[in-house]
Amino acid sequence: MKKSDLKTLIKPLVKECIHEVLLEEGLLSNVVAEVARGLQGNLIVETQVPAQPDVTMQRQAQQSRQDFTEHRKKLMDAVGKDAYSGVNLFEGTQPLQSQEPQQGHADLGSPSDSGVDISSIFGNASQIWQAMK
Repeated sequence: MKKSDLKTLIKPLVKECIHEVLLEEGLLSNVVAEVARGLQGNLIVETQVPAQPDVTMQRQAQQSRQDFTEHRKKLMDAVGKDAYSGVNLFEGTQPLQSQEPQQGHADLGSPSDSGVDISSIFGNASQIWQAMK
């Protein structure tokens, strides 16, 4: 008997046996159910907790600000007592107002600050510009 003849005889028998085992005895449904169970056990679920201000972080920030203020006072006292013959270099000045920069806006300083007059830098250029207006 030739190999091709044997193949034509055995192929339908093997096909019928596999069909019977997979479908009629439920082997295929058992394999699919086990795979599905295995996939469900490995699901990663993300839960988002609403952000609440952390009290310890606020306390640490407040403590660091206090430490900085104390350190600054110590430095100013050390420098200010004997330095510059008792002259206060910052007399009549005001500290900068801290403003949160907004996204997309340039930080040009305080709106109340008039800036520096540069009209005389270029000599007669300011008159030329006035004439061009």
